[in-house]
Amino acid sequence: MRQLRIGEVTIDSIVERDGPWREPEVMFPACDTATARRHLAELPPYVFDPASGKMFITYRTYVVRTPRHTILVDTCTGEHKGYPPPMDFSPQPWADGFRALGLTPEAIDYVFCTHLHIDHTGWNTTLRDGRWVPTFPNAKYVFHRREYAAWEESTARGETRMGGGGDVFRMNCAPIVEAGQALLVDDDFDLDETFRLLPTPGHSPCHCCVSIRSGGQEALVTGDLMHHALQVREPDWSTIFCWDPAEAARSRRRVFEQVAGTPTLLLPIHFPGAVAGHITQGADGFRYRFIDR
Repeated sequence: MRQLRIGEVTIDSIVERDGPWREPEVMFPACDTATARRHLAELPPYVFDPASGKMFITYRTYVVRTPRHTILVDTCTGEHKGYPPPMDFSPQPWADGFRALGLTPEAIDYVFCTHLHIDHTGWNTTLRDGRWVPTFPNAKYVFHRREYAAWEESTARGETRMGGGGDVFRMNCAPIVEAGQALLVDDDFDLDETFRLLPTPGHSPCHCCVSIRSGGQEALVTGDLMHHALQVREPDWSTIFCWDPAEAARSRRRVFEQVAGTPTLLLPIHFPGAVAGHITQGADGFRYRFIDR
């Protein structure tokens, strides 16, 4: 993705990993193979790998620079976490991408996590002298208050949930609060006039998108509201990682209805290629139109 400009705000992307990842039937329990293949035939070729039968899924961080702040939105899987395959990604691409943008850990003012899954919180912390400490020493980390509480309670109960909890919470989230760098916020949080939350619960208890506005333009970082363009065609196809699949589908439809046919630019975390795009709506439902920028 080339750098995007939304008024006075610039947005860059750091890619940790991309390529074929999961079959639609595995990712989406409600998936019908014939329906998926029909939709895939209409989508750009870089969203699906026919040889493996797997969707292309990208793992990325957005770097948002406003006139006052440098912000990271979602921090991928990180390094030294000891995750088993298939989440044992090399840390090098992310670290190289971070440096290529001229960034240093000290330069980050805010880190915002759309939710607290393994692949959205990893670079929050780094291992130093056997302890997990905040990677970005001058940053405030923005967590939704009830999202944090839900994972804290789930972890304390010893629950195992796909994508989060357990060691993920203990390594990536709890140390931020312990270091006094967490900013626990509610649904109505606005960082400033350019950066605000859009609550979209379901994938996790209090998943949020991020609305970026400046100069009469808007971009929406969608987190895991959707993982693949198939979910635009089939909004009811929630993932195996969703805490509440039905609520996730309702959130997805609500956002699609709000942005369809508008200039709002969507910035998914997991879409491949040029990534940015618009939602359109016709008689046969919603579609995702990639914008080559």
